[in-house]
Amino acid sequence: MADTRFKPVVALVGRTNVGKSTLFNRLTRSRAALVANISGLTRDRHYGEGRVGEHPYIVVDTGGFEPVATRGILVEMARQTAQAIAESDVVIFLVDGREGINAHDHEIARLLRKSGQRVLLAVNKTEGMRNHADLAQFHELGLGEPHPISAAHGDGVATLAEEALAALLAERAAQVAESSVDPDATDAGEGGAPDHRIKLAIAGRPNVGKSTLINTLVGEDRVIAYDLPGTTRDAIEIEFERGDRRYTLIDTAGLRRRGKVFETVEKFSVIKTLQAIEAANVVLLLIDAQEGISDQDAHIAGFITETGRALVVGLNKWDAVNQEQREWVQREYDRKLRFLSFARVLNLSALKGQGVGPVLKAVDAAHAAAFAKLSTPKLTRTLLAAVEQQQPPRKGIFRPKMRYAHQGGQNPPRIIIHGNALDAVPDSYRRYLEGQFREAFKLAGTPLSVEFKSSHNPYLKDES
Repeated sequence: MADTRFKPVVALVGRTNVGKSTLFNRLTRSRAALVANISGLTRDRHYGEGRVGEHPYIVVDTGGFEPVATRGILVEMARQTAQAIAESDVVIFLVDGREGINAHDHEIARLLRKSGQRVLLAVNKTEGMRNHADLAQFHELGLGEPHPISAAHGDGVATLAEEALAALLAERAAQVAESSVDPDATDAGEGGAPDHRIKLAIAGRPNVGKSTLINTLVGEDRVIAYDLPGTTRDAIEIEFERGDRRYTLIDTAGLRRRGKVFETVEKFSVIKTLQAIEAANVVLLLIDAQEGISDQDAHIAGFITETGRALVVGLNKWDAVNQEQREWVQREYDRKLRFLSFARVLNLSALKGQGVGPVLKAVDAAHAAAFAKLSTPKLTRTLLAAVEQQQPPRKGIFRPKMRYAHQGGQNPPRIIIHGNALDAVPDSYRRYLEGQFREAFKLAGTPLSVEFKSSHNPYLKDES
C-alpha cells in the first residue's frame, strides 16, 4: 500500500533557459501549480504534484539561479532557489546539453556539493545526441553520472523521476516496516473511524501570531514566539489534551536555528505549510486583522479547500483595530474569501487570550462535521424536500430527475445523487443542494462535495 501522506520534495535547480519549467510541466503533467505568485515571494517558486507509480511527490520549479548575484532581482531569485534546495529531499540540477558547461554551472554545482543534499545531474536538450562523449564533459561538475533527457519530448524523464525517488521511497518503506504502522491508517482506528486525537494545523502568513496562539492554547511557552516573521522551515508538532479531547497541534512557524549552509533563506516555507495542511484533520487559518486579507491568505485558503480539509478561520489581533477597520476587514473577507462560507470565523487576540476559548470548540465541531456519517434515508428525504421546494431548471424539453442520495465518503463528506439527465444540473443548483444538506446535517466547518450520477436509460439504443 502506498504511503499517501509521505510526499518527498524534488527541487529543480539550474541557470536560466535550461528548461526547468518545461521539465516541471512534464513531471506534473502540466497540472496547475499548487501555489503560485504569492505576495512576498519574488520570482516565485512554483509547486506542483508529480507521481511515480502510486507514489506522489512535490515538485518545486525555481527561477534561474545566479549564485554570484550581488544586487537586484537576481539576489532575490538566488534566495528563493537556496530555500528550495534547503527544504528539498532531492535536487535535480538541470544543465543545457547543447550549450555545454559554463561558469554558472560550476558555481551552482559547488553550492550543491556543499549543501549535502541528494543531487541528480540532468542534461537537457539531448534529443538527437547519439555520441555519449558529448556527456563526458558534465562529469567535471562532480555530481555523479549525467542523466540525458529531453524535457520537451519526454525522453528519459520518467527514468529520471524514478531514480530521484528510489532511495527516498526505500528509506520510507524501511521506516514503516520498522515501526509496523500502516501509513494510511494514522488517522483511523478500527473500521476506518477517525482517531480520537485531532491533528490541527495552524496556518497563515509570517508574523500573524501562530506561535503565540499555540502557546495560549497549550498554556505554556512550548513554541518560541518573537515579534518577527518566523524563521523555521519545519513544522513542529505539539501534543496536548483539553478536557477529554486529545490534540496534536502542527505549528508551521515555530523557531529553530537557521541552517548552516543557507543562512539567507526565506523565513516562510510554503512547502512545510502545504505538508502540514495535508497532514492535518482540521486547519486553523490565522489572518492578521491589522494587515487585512491578502492574496497570500487567499492562496493558502484555496489550497486548504482543494485538499478537502475542515477549516476554522481566526481573525487575530482583533483588539488592535477600531470599528472602521473591523468593518473594512469583514468586507474584504466577504470579497476575497467568499468561497470559505462554510467555515466559522472567530475574532480573537492570541496575545491577550481574548476570544481564544471558542477556538477548540469550533475545531471539534469542524472535525465532527468532516467525519459525519450521513444516513441514506435522511439524505434522500432532504434531497426530495429540496427538489419539491425548488426544482432543477430544464435543459431543452427535459428536466433532471433526482431519485435518491447516499454518502460516498468522509473528510470531506461526499454526497452522491442518483437520477436521470443529471449531467444538465447547473453549478448554481448544486450549490443550492449543498446548502440544504449543510443545514439538515449541521455540516459547518468542512468542505462538502455533491456529485451526480445519471442512471442508464434502457430505452436509448446502444449504438456501440
